[in-house]
Amino acid sequence: MNILKRTQPHLILIISLVFLSSCGAEKQGVSEPDVWDLVPEILENIKTPEFRDEVYNILDYGAVADGQTDASDAIRSAIVACSEDGGGKVLVPAGSYATGPIYLQSNVNLHLEEGARLLFSTDPKDYLPLVYTRWEGVELMNYSPLIYAFEEVNIAVTGKGVLDGQANETNWWPWKGKKEYGWKEGMPQQEDADKRHKLFQMAEDDIPVENRVFGEGYYLRPQFVQPYLCKNVLIQGVKIVNSPMWILNPVLCQNVTIEGVTVESHGPNSDGCDPESSKNVLIKDCFFNTGDDCIAIKSGRNADGRRINIPSENIIIQNCKMADGHGGVVIGSEISGGVKNVFAENCEMNSPHLERALRIKTSSMRGGVIEDIYLRNITVGQISQQVIRVNMFYEDSGAYVPIVRNIRVENMEVMDGGKVGVLLEGYESSPVENVKLKNINIKHVEKDYEFSNVKGVSFNNVTINGKEIELEGKK
Repeated sequence: MNILKRTQPHLILIISLVFLSSCGAEKQGVSEPDVWDLVPEILENIKTPEFRDEVYNILDYGAVADGQTDASDAIRSAIVACSEDGGGKVLVPAGSYATGPIYLQSNVNLHLEEGARLLFSTDPKDYLPLVYTRWEGVELMNYSPLIYAFEEVNIAVTGKGVLDGQANETNWWPWKGKKEYGWKEGMPQQEDADKRHKLFQMAEDDIPVENRVFGEGYYLRPQFVQPYLCKNVLIQGVKIVNSPMWILNPVLCQNVTIEGVTVESHGPNSDGCDPESSKNVLIKDCFFNTGDDCIAIKSGRNADGRRINIPSENIIIQNCKMADGHGGVVIGSEISGGVKNVFAENCEMNSPHLERALRIKTSSMRGGVIEDIYLRNITVGQISQQVIRVNMFYEDSGAYVPIVRNIRVENMEVMDGGKVGVLLEGYESSPVENVKLKNINIKHVEKDYEFSNVKGVSFNNVTINGKEIELEGKK
């Protein structure tokens, strides 16, 4: 009975769509079913973890709040005791604490009081032994993320404190191999042929993950917060700064809530939040100021993404603010497992260093299906490149032509639109399909729109540079 109750709204929506299509509903003045009606049902399935009232203060386990004494063992001991007792709150009181990587266990809420600051080590050796992780969409054995969990249930990082990765031009960031991040000729870096590319080739050759052993000597930077194969995850209230690379990266997770989090990191690949092959994810009331994409939804890279073949789906983004970044709401490029049902609403984006509002990036090396992407009530101040961009040629071509379809953006106001208002680039054999823009006003943009290989593009009440543009079924 419960299963029937949960699935009933989907059945009603499908039946309604079929009925309206067969009867020519739009011509008769009957409204289409609203896809946004699915959002409340998705939210009902996103269950935040609950914890016992027991408190485990890291000071009681030997932590010293001087910013220098290593508190790793104290934090670890508190987490283990908390989890073994049935769960509760591991408390980090006000003060600064030096630490190595933190492993979260089931039923543990790592809670940082206001004024608390965790200072993560910048010594790569502290992030050994290697753990099972995913790096740019490929599984491997690599350095531990700064905060990591594997196959855990009911976990959280909460509070008003700060998580400081301490990454900068003297550690972690130079591994990118770019001079603007501190790299100099002769220094090691991830782009050497036997480093990053070795990992990608091992994935193409279907080498077992346990044999993809990296870590020391390979310079693949760890993520900041990565729950892996976890269920019921909460990240709430904290501020996260100065990450080695991707910052919030739930992989293969279910029921994830990221709420009221501030992310500031301008290093290489400092994506703010990367839900990856995860289902039922809420990102709400967050602020992103990053060196790469603010929110980037992913599902694996090339052969490895197709091997796992799990999409990201039911991703809801609400009331977020984006400053610097390559894109505000982004899908890709590691997207071989596909993505569906992305809903972003009531967001603000504004920075001369923010390149795009909505960005979809993929290629025929990636493949996969990107579909059912919905944005509404978006306010954009200044961006530098495109308001909306779909690019199917992000990297080298291959044999897996992607599909991009069913994109709807409505109620968007853009004060300074950059170079191109709407840029859509598809394949002749796989055009960008069914893109609907409604109630859009884009000001101060160099070029209204540019299309190549599209099908079913509609503009309804779209004004660009003061001129109303009506398109219906544009090819």
